[in-house]
Amino acid sequence: MDKGYFHGKTALVTGAAAGMGLATARQFAELGARVVMADIDDAAVSRAAHTLSEAGYEVLPVACDVCDEAQVEALVAQSVERFGRLDAAFNNAGVQTAAVETADATVAEYDRVMAINLFGVWCCMKYELQQMRRQGSGAIVNCSSLGGLVGLPGRSVYHGAKHGVLGMTKSSALEYAARGIRINAVCPGTIDTPMVTRMLESGDLSLDDILKEQPIGRLGRADEIASAVTWLCGPGSTFVIGHALAVDGGFTAH
Repeated sequence: MDKGYFHGKTALVTGAAAGMGLATARQFAELGARVVMADIDDAAVSRAAHTLSEAGYEVLPVACDVCDEAQVEALVAQSVERFGRLDAAFNNAGVQTAAVETADATVAEYDRVMAINLFGVWCCMKYELQQMRRQGSGAIVNCSSLGGLVGLPGRSVYHGAKHGVLGMTKSSALEYAARGIRINAVCPGTIDTPMVTRMLESGDLSLDDILKEQPIGRLGRADEIASAVTWLCGPGSTFVIGHALAVDGGFTAH
């Protein structure tokens, strides 16, 4: 991709303080975009944005809880007020949950995961699409998971939310494909991020099992997801609509 492809364009990334979100914000910036970095952790996203700003990139940190519709509406409005338009969005904010049998899952945990991982994506799309519809252009990538493509024991709540993301992605992609707006999803495998590190430390994930299940024999890197997202938002994927792109080291090829 041309290093200046996103010059003059604005990209919005949620969950941008760390992991895949931060890597994607950085890559958008490196490709010339002005980047809005949103995260629920105000201090963390401010630090991350300061680092990119010090490197010469134009970034705007915004504290935002994607479960709060008013905050999401304000996030998009602030982005457009600052930069004039919205050309790309990566709806990445999400949480994991500990492995538990469906019969033992709590309503509170179900509500938490669905609110962030499913409602949050829908809410972000709602307001991003309102702006892109006015422009007649734009690209959105929603973060699903290999859990949006397969089932695994103990993961019914998380996988239910991530399957839902793909349903929303496909349906909304059909609504806007003829109006200059492309909507797709990325489905990461197990990626070396702070979230996965916490799961490994707690024993909720086993590195040995991961390395057996991902034929590539290693964890994925956050920049590998970023490359998939920027490709889906860029000029090389202009005929890609409503697609769920697995970036999983071969997990779903079994």
